[in-house]
Amino acid sequence: MIEQAINRRMGDERFDFRQPRGEEALIPANSITWRIFKNPVSMFVGGITAVILELAEPRVRDGVWHNTTFRTDPMGRLRRTGLAAMVTVYGPRTKAEAMIAGIRGMHGKISGVTEEGFTYNANDVELLNWVQATASYGFLEAYSQLVKPLSSEEKDIFYGESGIPAGLYGAKGSPRSLAEQQALFEAMQPKLKPTDVIDEFLELMLHTPVFPRILRPYQYLLVRAAVQVLPDDTRAHLKLDTRRWQLKRWQRALIRLSGRLADRIVIKASPAVHACQRLGLPDGFLYK
Repeated sequence: MIEQAINRRMGDERFDFRQPRGEEALIPANSITWRIFKNPVSMFVGGITAVILELAEPRVRDGVWHNTTFRTDPMGRLRRTGLAAMVTVYGPRTKAEAMIAGIRGMHGKISGVTEEGFTYNANDVELLNWVQATASYGFLEAYSQLVKPLSSEEKDIFYGESGIPAGLYGAKGSPRSLAEQQALFEAMQPKLKPTDVIDEFLELMLHTPVFPRILRPYQYLLVRAAVQVLPDDTRAHLKLDTRRWQLKRWQRALIRLSGRLADRIVIKASPAVHACQRLGLPDGFLYK
C-alpha cells in the first residue's frame, strides 16, 4: 500500500518538521505554495476536490479505490495523505525526496484492468500528470475561491513552483502554468466518467468524523464546497450539479469567513510553522 511506503519512509506520523535545522524544502519558504498549504480550511476542501477529479478517471479510480484504505479506514487515509502533502511542501528536502521515492516504488507495483477494459500502472506518466494536476487545481482553487482571490499571474507562479516535486513523483508533463492546466483539463474531459465510486467517496467524507460532533454541520458544508470548486462543465459532466451539492449564499459566506480567519491564525503546532522554525524564520512568517 502507498500508505505503508509513506510510514516506512517517515518512521510514523509524528514527523518533526523542525529538523534538521537549516535544511531547505523542495519549494522555497517565500513561495505562494507555502502560503496556500498553511490554510487548513482550503486544504481540506481542495483535497476532496482533487480526489473527485482523480476518481473520475477510470484508471486512477481503480488504482486508488482498490489499493488504498479509503473505504475501510477513511480517517487514517486522510491523515496519511495530508501528511504526505505536508512533507512534500514543508519537509526538509532529503526526507521529502526519500518519501517520494518510496511512494514511486509502491506505485510501480500497482497495476490492473478497469471494468471498462483499460489497463494501467500507477506510474503511467499520463496518470501521474493527472493526479498532480488535480491536486494542484484543488488546493489552488479552494484557496483562491474561499480564502483570498489569486490573480492569473499568481496561479502561473503556483503551477511553476509545483514542477520540482511533480518531477520527483514522475509527473514530467504536469501543468506548469494556468494555461497548461486548462488545456489538460479540456483534453481529459472526454475521459472522465460519472461513477458510483465518487458518490461513495463523498458519503465517506460527509460521515467520517473528521471534526468534533458539534462541528459536523460545518464539515458537511466543506464537502459541498469541494464539489462547488470543480470547474462548472466538469461538475455537470460528472452529474454533481444537483441541488444536494449546492451552497446557499450564507453558507458560502460562512466558509469564506472561516477560511480568511484560518489564514490569519498562527497554528503553533502546524507543519508550516515548524518548517519556518527549522529555517530560522518567525512563526508568523507566512501569516503577514
